[in-house]
Amino acid sequence: MNLQHRIYLLSRLGEYILSTEVEWQKAKEKANWENGWFIPDFVELASKNIALSFLQKEILEKWAGGHQIPASSTNSRTIGIVMAGNIPLVGFHDWLSVFISGHKAIIKLSSKDQVLFKHLIEKLAEWDPLVNKFTSFSEMLKGCDAYIATGSNNSSRYFEYYFRKYPTIIRKNRTSIGILSGKETNEELRKLADDVYLYFGLGCRNVTKIYVPSGYDFIPLLDAFNKYRHLADHNKYKNNYDYNLALHLLNKKYYMTNGSILLVEETAFFSPISQLNYEYYSDTDKLSDNLKNHPELQSITGEGYVPFGQSQYPAISDYADGVNTLKFLSTL
Repeated sequence: MNLQHRIYLLSRLGEYILSTEVEWQKAKEKANWENGWFIPDFVELASKNIALSFLQKEILEKWAGGHQIPASSTNSRTIGIVMAGNIPLVGFHDWLSVFISGHKAIIKLSSKDQVLFKHLIEKLAEWDPLVNKFTSFSEMLKGCDAYIATGSNNSSRYFEYYFRKYPTIIRKNRTSIGILSGKETNEELRKLADDVYLYFGLGCRNVTKIYVPSGYDFIPLLDAFNKYRHLADHNKYKNNYDYNLALHLLNKKYYMTNGSILLVEETAFFSPISQLNYEYYSDTDKLSDNLKNHPELQSITGEGYVPFGQSQYPAISDYADGVNTLKFLSTL
């Protein structure tokens, strides 16, 4: 299976994801049944972004060409991939990197995201049975030449121990933040709402904290966030909102809300589901210096950073944790 054929299969998969094929629609429905966080809108968004930003022939050719992936692989290795399951198909890019490099992937799927990925690999194997030689699934990852593992700060310690003798990429908890100047338009604030609310705030690219100038008026922000007020009707999300609201009431903690999100002044980057932390700043340059290359941050949105509303639409070269997966694979 040479590079040209792999790109052909991947671009065909992109077309399939964008199609209305009955099998694909049923797979997306089943994913929602098995994981209540994977609502149809978010499954559609995640899969569509993969199809449009990753699985296009020109994009794949440019990506592979930029890393000088050979037309025929003569040095194939076996890569173990431990996938997360916080948002739909979150581990797809890791598999894509391994597959296009000509390596073999053995994947341990998250119990939260079993349906979608298996279905897509099965579809590829229908078109070319050789895919099964390059991608398989297992609960135990043994005998691999290298490992790519994504998990929490706690699980990363286990990964580092178990895979200590092998080349690895091990990812820990990360999140994203937004920096507001106070001059944002209503449209920009509505786009920021996408960065905050999409996938219920469960992704590493979700904005979980904002920095605002002293004296900031939160009313326009809360009004713009009403774009996602319907998420308050989602059972799992509402349970988190009610729980966090109760904590703040019991602790007599000051908060603001529009009924679907809690704004709380906190220094922490990470916030619980249904809450957005905020912190005041007075010096933009000092703030930028403090945040530069921070190990807990995946991305920053705002003027001079990722535009509002774009943090959940990574390009194929926007690597998790800033670690170039293709470059890593090419060194094996």
